[in-house]
Order: sequence, then C-alpha cells, then structure tokens
Amino acid sequence: MPYSASIDVVVSDITELEVDAIVNPTNTKLLPGGGLPTQILKKGGPKIQIQCNTIINKITTLPICSSVITTDGKLKALNVIHTACPYKGLGNEKNKLRLCTVNSLKLLDKHNLKSIAFPLISIGLYGFSVEQSATIMLNSIKEYLQTNSTVEKKFFV
Repeated sequence: MPYSASIDVVVSDITELEVDAIVNPTNTKLLPGGGLPTQILKKGGPKIQIQCNTIINKITTLPICSSVITTDGKLKALNVIHTACPYKGLGNEKNKLRLCTVNSLKLLDKHNLKSIAFPLISIGLYGFSVEQSATIMLNSIKEYLQTNSTVEKKFFV
C-alpha cells in the first residue's frame, strides 16, 4: 500500500463504531427489509430514512452496485453509505459485489472522509457465503488502496 492505510477486521456492532461512515447493505428502494439495515435505521432514528426517501423520490431506484450517502442520525458514525446489494441469480454477481465495495470507498473519498466500516455484503438471503463475500470485499478494498485514495482507516466488521 502506497501510504499508511490499514484494514482492521473486528467483531463488533457496526452501529456502535465511531467512524466517518458505516456501510449499509440495502435494497434498491433504500428500505429496511430486516437485518443490519433495520438495525441501522432503528438506532439511527427516522432522520436517516427520511433522507433515503428523499433520494428515492428523485431517482426512483438505486441501481445495484450504486452507493449514496446520508448523515448518521443518532449513530456514533458521522455518515451512512447505503449500497444496493447484488444477489445470486443476477449474473456477474462477484463483480457487482466488488463494485458495491469500490463505489462506497469512492463516496468516502468524494466527501473527504477518512474512516469507514464495512459489514459483509450480500450474505445470507442474498446468496453469498461469508467466505465469498469476505474474500471479494477484502480484495476490492486492497485494490482500491492502490489508488490515490485519502482514506486512512477501514474496518471490516
């Protein structure tokens, strides 16, 4: 890595981390369907969903692999990056998962933020195993770090 960035793998509640942004693996309507997205909105309060609704009112759906940013509501993180997750059966799912990861990091750079926490994306009902998701995401983060990214700290939760 060309600069002093690091990737820390931690077992933690992502909604309790004090970082510039946490990643919310969501659907194309930015609606909670259970799991982590519901926890993020429950702990963060209605402000986050109101911002998501405003985004969806403008664009109708968030394309799979795309990411958008909102403020944190009542979370310890400063922002939430919402990324529309791929699911098995779409075709080219591994590349789509890679793009979810990279597009989240690009948003972090765009907003000049320095730290991010990722959960595993597209596991469970979306069809990826923990091992598949972790491998694809970690490789994508490492690849992105080879760019001129200003991101200093990444947590893989």
